[in-house]
Amino acid sequence: MSTITLTYDGVTETLSDRLQWTDEYDWSPIDQATGYSTEGALMVDQAEKLAGQPITLDGESSQAWTERAQCDRLKAWAALKNIELVLVLRGVAHQVIFDHAQGGFTARPIWKLIDGEITGELLYLPTFRFLKV
Repeated sequence: MSTITLTYDGVTETLSDRLQWTDEYDWSPIDQATGYSTEGALMVDQAEKLAGQPITLDGESSQAWTERAQCDRLKAWAALKNIELVLVLRGVAHQVIFDHAQGGFTARPIWKLIDGEITGELLYLPTFRFLKV
């Protein structure tokens, strides 16, 4: 079984191995634009993308429970501007940033509690949205 890790500034967080990479096959490394010339001929322009592949790790549907204390640490990382992290997923290291335009890092408690019951051991369902750089 492969371990999923996220590293920033020499600190590594081990993430749940139940996280699902939901958009693994939704991205193409080729961008294409089409148009027509004034004479009606099809014009195609293609370029290779050098970065920007989204990596969404979903813990909601897979029930990848994460303790609140870890969620607090990850949320603090997500609040830092311009940081790059190393995500090891399926044994491959990826240089990533949080995709703040899509939510970056979010987590939802697995059950509703009153305020006084909240501790660092409570379980949450995380979702990570990254962009490869």
